[in-house]
Amino acid sequence: MTWFRALKETARSGLTVERKRLEPLIALRGAAGLAIVIGVSLTLFGPAVAASSAFGAYQAAIATFQRSWRPRPELALASGTSLALSTFLGYLTASHTLLFLALLALWAFLSGLSWAAGPTIGIIASSNVAIMLVTVTLPGSLADAAGHSAMMVVGGAIQAALAVLFPVRRWGAHRDALADALAAEADYARRLRHDPLADFDPEPLMAARDAATVTPRQARTRPAELHGARGLAERIRPVLASLADPAVGVPEEGPERDRVREILAAAGSILDAAARAIRHGEPVKIPPESVATLKTPDTGSILTGPAHRAARRLAALLRDVVETAGKPPEAELEPEREPEPEASPDAPKTPTEPTPTQPTQPTPLLRPTFPALFPAALRAMRAELSQGHASPVTRHAIRVTAVAAAGYLLGTWLPLGHGYWAPMASVMVMRPDFSQTYSRAVARFGGTLVGVALATGLVQLAHPDTGLSAALAIFSAGMMYLLMRTGQVAAQACVAAYVVFLLGMGGEQWTQTVPERVVLTLLGGVLAMIAYAVYPAWETPRLRNRLAAWLVADGRYAAAVVGRYADPVGKSCPDVRGALLAARDARIAWQEATARAKHEPVRHRGLSRAAAADAEETLAQLGRVAMLMEAHLPDRDATPVPAAARLAETLRKSTEEGAKAVRERRIPKWDAVRKALDEWDGEGVPDRVVRRGAGLLLTTLEELSDALDTTPPPMLVDGSQTASQTASQAAAQTDNGPQDPKGPTAR
Repeated sequence: MTWFRALKETARSGLTVERKRLEPLIALRGAAGLAIVIGVSLTLFGPAVAASSAFGAYQAAIATFQRSWRPRPELALASGTSLALSTFLGYLTASHTLLFLALLALWAFLSGLSWAAGPTIGIIASSNVAIMLVTVTLPGSLADAAGHSAMMVVGGAIQAALAVLFPVRRWGAHRDALADALAAEADYARRLRHDPLADFDPEPLMAARDAATVTPRQARTRPAELHGARGLAERIRPVLASLADPAVGVPEEGPERDRVREILAAAGSILDAAARAIRHGEPVKIPPESVATLKTPDTGSILTGPAHRAARRLAALLRDVVETAGKPPEAELEPEREPEPEASPDAPKTPTEPTPTQPTQPTPLLRPTFPALFPAALRAMRAELSQGHASPVTRHAIRVTAVAAAGYLLGTWLPLGHGYWAPMASVMVMRPDFSQTYSRAVARFGGTLVGVALATGLVQLAHPDTGLSAALAIFSAGMMYLLMRTGQVAAQACVAAYVVFLLGMGGEQWTQTVPERVVLTLLGGVLAMIAYAVYPAWETPRLRNRLAAWLVADGRYAAAVVGRYADPVGKSCPDVRGALLAARDARIAWQEATARAKHEPVRHRGLSRAAAADAEETLAQLGRVAMLMEAHLPDRDATPVPAAARLAETLRKSTEEGAKAVRERRIPKWDAVRKALDEWDGEGVPDRVVRRGAGLLLTTLEELSDALDTTPPPMLVDGSQTASQTASQAAAQTDNGPQDPKGPTAR
């Protein structure tokens, strides 16, 4: 992407106003907390203290809007307290330019590094630095500074108290995360009806896992329907894929496939009903036709073997989901037991699937307490620092420090007054990635122009006094709380108006603040954009490393699954679960990286967009095949498969070597995996599902090599294929027996 197109796209993104679900009650609560703080401060201390303390309550309310699973009162208290500390220390050094500049540089560097601990902490820290530049100018003495800081703490405490006393949709975000996961699986079930190899993005399941990680206090008050449904959703996904996949399920066409399509449609309807019930906290309303589909005894006469067991297991899991979501136990979904046909003595033994029992109370995933966050944040920041310039977070911290110091010096040197607007704008718009920094810079300037124009016109018409200015400031803040999810430009317009009215409450005329704010906001945004262009942290050159990390994670997951066929331990395998979560994290990291790289004005440098897309699809299929094999893990009393242990070790080593080849821009080779499979065939195959899955693993790895091989194929003079190509295609068709062209790995 060229620079012109990148700037055009980021500008359009920054100026876009999206249609989002508004939360007026939460916005009203934040505005009410701000009104209480301003009213008390005006009555007891005067306009200066009111303006300063208002920033504490204002920022604390913004903290409660962040996408964090921590309790909202904790976020409000942390925001108000940290802003008070920053303001007090800033005031102590404000009279000495060099000393204050050193403190500003230190605070800016730490705020940049704080992004290593998560976006919520990064946003709060950046806002504290930006607001400190304004609040240090308000007190007139050390005692006043202490009073202003104390009122900021009070503002955060008031917002926290309102969040406790007037909760809006308590556990609403957690309900939405779990409901989104179930709805994603419902959509997955419906897509499997038409595409048995459909991909599933694990992001909703990972978000639900994050939401299910609660503090010990939250664990004691969490609603019952939020306890076990996520774990059931995790178990449903591989069963759905196993039921639909032609390799281990039923043929692609015929009465068995028709029956599977009916079961998948019923599963989608039931999962949707459970998602709606959990989202709104109401009983589950199951469509009767879906229940009839799952309870019909015809399933046992149509489906046999692994497909029949998968259908029974799916019905049992859906029953548990419905009961967990709030349906009385009489909603029986599992069909009546059908007598299993007697197996031939020579038939291979297939592991059985135990019927799930009544869901038990799972052990909650615990989040560290608030004091325990500090050592964890310090460890994360130290880890980023240890990477030096290779870390995007460290580069962001250096950029923020340089821009904040340069903006403060330029603002002080320019004969405009209120020089803090420039560094304030820079710190507020800068983010660790390119697209957000540039889009926020454009949005902040555009929103500032709109907000300042509206506020100025209103001031000229109404000539508000202190009380009316305070009311207008509260109204502007409330509108910002209401519209902040719709886009940056709308939120920044409300912020600009809020600051004009708030400073007007303190006695400053609009003619003293508006021109300087517009010019210096533009200067701060330009400085932020120049800093990223001069000292960037491009994601595009790191895509190969991200892809290699995903390959290693998928390889370890597949190796952990295959290894359990050599050492059967039943369905509870912590090593497999840990490898699965690591593979999901690597996939999400890759998706986020490609999304950021898409908008960067940088050449691909060895990994084209098409190759990246093909490699992503192939690695997703590798994880899907491993998941299919996980769905058929053997019971404890199953016969071990010694060859699986050698294959697992080979997979682990080969994918690590393949990842090294990806980083070095070479094509991975999988000869060792092919050799291990040949040795396995020589020893005999006890289970066709296991061997077929192992063969699919090799096929997907070879497809990954094909996706990364961007050299044009050699052609004969007449345009026909070479003999080696013809031979390789013939070998691929005969590998593991004849396969249909629309087999399990065809797309």
